[in-house]
Amino acid sequence: MGGGETADHVGKGLGEESLAPQETRIMDPWSYLFAWLGGCVSIGTFTIGSGLVGTLNLLQVVVAIAIGCLVIGTALMINGQAGHKYGIPFMVQARSAFGFSGTRLPALVRSVPAIVWFGFQSWIGAGALNLVSETLFGYSNIVVFFVGFQFLQIGLSVLGFHGIKWLENIGSIFIIGSLIYMFFSVIGKYGDEISTNLVNVEGTWGAPFWGATMLFLGIYSTMMLNVSDYSRELRRNVGPMRQITIYANSILPATLFMGLIGLMVSGATGQVDPIRVFSSAVDNKLLLVITLLFIAFAQVTTNILNNVVPPAYALMDVFKVKYKTAAVLVGLLAFATFPWELVKDESAAGLNLFIQIYSAFLGPIFAILVVDYFVLRKQELDLSKLYDADGPYRGVNWAAVIAMAIGVVAALTFSGVSWYASLLPAGISYYVLMRSLPSAKRFMA
Repeated sequence: MGGGETADHVGKGLGEESLAPQETRIMDPWSYLFAWLGGCVSIGTFTIGSGLVGTLNLLQVVVAIAIGCLVIGTALMINGQAGHKYGIPFMVQARSAFGFSGTRLPALVRSVPAIVWFGFQSWIGAGALNLVSETLFGYSNIVVFFVGFQFLQIGLSVLGFHGIKWLENIGSIFIIGSLIYMFFSVIGKYGDEISTNLVNVEGTWGAPFWGATMLFLGIYSTMMLNVSDYSRELRRNVGPMRQITIYANSILPATLFMGLIGLMVSGATGQVDPIRVFSSAVDNKLLLVITLLFIAFAQVTTNILNNVVPPAYALMDVFKVKYKTAAVLVGLLAFATFPWELVKDESAAGLNLFIQIYSAFLGPIFAILVVDYFVLRKQELDLSKLYDADGPYRGVNWAAVIAMAIGVVAALTFSGVSWYASLLPAGISYYVLMRSLPSAKRFMA
């Protein structure tokens, strides 16, 4: 593996990202926790909470979020072990299972939702900035703010993990304070409606409840695939159990606050647009401006960590471009997602369906990566093979492709819990195919 502990404390320059094994580890445990906290304040979580009004009561939503986050934290720790141990990103980790050419399939599956969420959240952030401008100066032009906000994020994203570290560390304090403030403001203003519509209702602990756990999990199912992109930056002396603690203490608070705020406000007002929700929930002009700036800032921290790095690494691998070029391309592609359509009230159900569909593809890939690393390779990788395009991992490993297809079919058959339903069929079929398919033998060499 090389490098040793001394390399962990050597800073690296802005935007110096590569697919080579990461020897320089710039994230200590606190920096890593703050990065995940800032990266998990997702307006998508707010939207999911809004969509559960009339289905689950307040307690059931809390439990669903807790279960989802427990699964997320465990899954992140498990699939992040290869990246943490060997310093390799997701695009390299996947080569042992899918092959050099075959890795483009999981890369595409991971990149599409990232770019869609990038555009969606940028439009939300731009809407917040537009309302700040309208409140303070009387000027309103959402298109101008969207374009400007998008290019601001593109500029920040080219700084790479060094820039991400400081952006997330500084922003986390602001994010924590703002979430707590918004949560209690909502309770104070809509307490009676919340009690009537969310607390004193029966709800259900059946299939819709488990479907809700999958929706909250589905927001992060993309990160479960490419967690090695982040764990390769974490100091080597941080063990597995401590990693679970970091993931839980960052993801759970952010998801709980955003999901419950979405549920409570939408349950009380019937609105799902977060900008309209917060503008109606906050009466004081100064506090409204601070709240809206928080919404905009939260989109930056989430986008840069979760929605730029993974597709940028994919573009680096497929098209052999540098990180900065790839980051700019990702930002430009987000313009083409038509986010102004995604934020409409009637789109909330569509977003939930979108999460269910892409989770159906992400679950099988996760299962294949875990079986490949832990069961077949016993946590031992040969880095020379992973970087040899003409070696045993060349081309496509059809065992992984077929297993993924089997998992996708199972997931779509049980679409309400697609991620869960895909794991065993994909994992078991991959193991069997790797042991029996002639073309897979060289991948076990």
